[in-house]
Amino acid sequence: MPQKRQQSALSVTDEAAVQAAFQKADSYARSADAPATLRAYRADWEGFAAWCSTHGFLPVPAEPRVVGAYLASLAETHAPASLRRKLSAIGKMHRFNSLPWNPAHRDIQQPLRGILRQHGRPTRQAAALTMDILKQLVATCDLSARGRRDRLMLLLGFAGALRRSELVGLNVNDVARTADGLTVTVRRSKTDADGEGARVGIPRGRHPQTCPVLAFDAWQAVALRNSGPLFRRISVAGRIASEALKPYAVQRILLHRMSLAGIEMKALSPHAMRVGFITEAYNRGVRDEDIMKHTRHKDLRTMRGYVRRAGLITDSPAGLVGL
Repeated sequence: MPQKRQQSALSVTDEAAVQAAFQKADSYARSADAPATLRAYRADWEGFAAWCSTHGFLPVPAEPRVVGAYLASLAETHAPASLRRKLSAIGKMHRFNSLPWNPAHRDIQQPLRGILRQHGRPTRQAAALTMDILKQLVATCDLSARGRRDRLMLLLGFAGALRRSELVGLNVNDVARTADGLTVTVRRSKTDADGEGARVGIPRGRHPQTCPVLAFDAWQAVALRNSGPLFRRISVAGRIASEALKPYAVQRILLHRMSLAGIEMKALSPHAMRVGFITEAYNRGVRDEDIMKHTRHKDLRTMRGYVRRAGLITDSPAGLVGL
């Protein structure tokens, strides 16, 4: 009898350990996608579920014809990329619940192909922030705390080819001074889901006004922080908060500086700093592989898409036919 009681106790302990392991695995599974991605999927799924409810269809498991009809209902109002994301969200919900899912089914793909054929539109591409425009924006940054912060954000975002999420995600100790410039550790990025991180080298600038190293020193002189977020909110009174900027703040700062510089430019987003670096590097003869190493592109086709845009006119054979 004592032996049986011991075995029973052990089984309870083992069961608790197993449940703890399952809960831990579930916790990691929930963090597999970025919060912004999960929000987009949730919104897309809720839209599909609401449409099904209105038309009397079951959202799960969804029949391929129903999915095809839903995509068709959005054909005239949504871009191709948006439709593909919605299809991905529907599939993710099915796979998460271990339900059968075949996005290649003809009742899904045929309507989608027809939509793209009739309503396809060019992908909207971010404009490039040229060196000339960058200098004009930097010139609007005075020696106030806000001016110093914005100057560093512009120069670091451009020179490091950083995405806005990478910029606001930087901590002070992610930036290290060296004899030749700065090393920036990007701990996590859009294309680094595994969190391996990357280091980016930022050399000293040739001109004081556009030198990232001097801009970093100037900001640190007033921020007075050795840890925590590098880019912080600043109140109307000029007080530097302890909280990091949100990604959307980068767009607001960029638009504010454009307004001060008197620049009117459509489609200029925070991604323009990254695109601008690639464009300027290409125009100055930097090799594709060296640009990719710096920008941390893993897909050569994506990087060359920016390069093709940069050389669309300068490398056009139309300039060699004697017009």
